[in-house]
Amino acid sequence: MKPLTVCTICARGGSTGLPGKNIKELLGKPLIAHTIEQALLNPNIDRVFVSTDSEEIASIASEWGAEIPFLRDASMATSEYPKLPVIENLVEWVDLNVGNVGRIIDLDPTSPLRDQSDISKSLLLLDNNTDAVITGYISTKNPYFNMLEIDGRGYAKLVKHTASDVTSRQSAPIVYSMNASIYCWHRHTLSRGLWSGCTKLHIMPRERSIDIDEQIDFEFVELLMKKKSAS
Repeated sequence: MKPLTVCTICARGGSTGLPGKNIKELLGKPLIAHTIEQALLNPNIDRVFVSTDSEEIASIASEWGAEIPFLRDASMATSEYPKLPVIENLVEWVDLNVGNVGRIIDLDPTSPLRDQSDISKSLLLLDNNTDAVITGYISTKNPYFNMLEIDGRGYAKLVKHTASDVTSRQSAPIVYSMNASIYCWHRHTLSRGLWSGCTKLHIMPRERSIDIDEQIDFEFVELLMKKKSAS
């Protein structure tokens, strides 16, 4: 049997910035439903699984076609708990109960502006010489020009320096911001996380890179999606 490419969607019930955001209605459907639909429509993905501690999220996710094998333990659903062990927990269940997992693509339900090309191109970047793939966009803030830190004496200084002074953002080295939209791994590289191996970046435009954390993010996403549907 060919190893599976599985999509994981992690959606805990608690949210401090925007309570209930994963199932908040966005253009007539729950927020998480947009990501579930994207995953189900992508021909490179074999199965779509949701990890959640919430019975309500589980019920809604199931209605929209995702598989929910179990409810996540409450200890793994706090805001401080890292995401990687949650994905590993779900993938281990799939390995034991469904079939051999070859690749994992994690889609964050709070980043619904991605499109099918972003999903397919991210998976394509995950070649035999690559351990993980992440997504991001060209940053509007640059550590060589306008990002600061406070030193031990309490004075502000640039985060990074070059041999000569950088006098504009345009002349600074290009840096990228992660957008938390897509993460990919091989099954055998999942335990390495993002930075213990070789990681590639799929660059997305800023208009597809908003991650919903607070109400204002939700409103921006809603506005952009309405604009896209009207065009």
